[in-house]
Amino acid sequence: MAKIEMYTTQWCGYCARARALLEKKGAAFDEMDVMEDEAKRAEMRKRSNRTTVPQIFINGQHIGGSDDLAALEQAGKLDALLAQPG
Repeated sequence: MAKIEMYTTQWCGYCARARALLEKKGAAFDEMDVMEDEAKRAEMRKRSNRTTVPQIFINGQHIGGSDDLAALEQAGKLDALLAQPG
């Protein structure tokens, strides 16, 4: 299984959508709440060059946000990414 990291906040609808899609796929992921953790927020910004949540990484590769994850699913490419060993 792939190693999935997701930077989120608790009250983010896009985060909830990304979380739900990954859970539907049976994918385990590490979730890092950046709401009150400035160090994690800075790490997210540095890794993704983005300031919004969620920011999702699969095996260290930046996937993007919720819409990007959904686009991978729509294109039939998400399962292959999730199947790669992490």
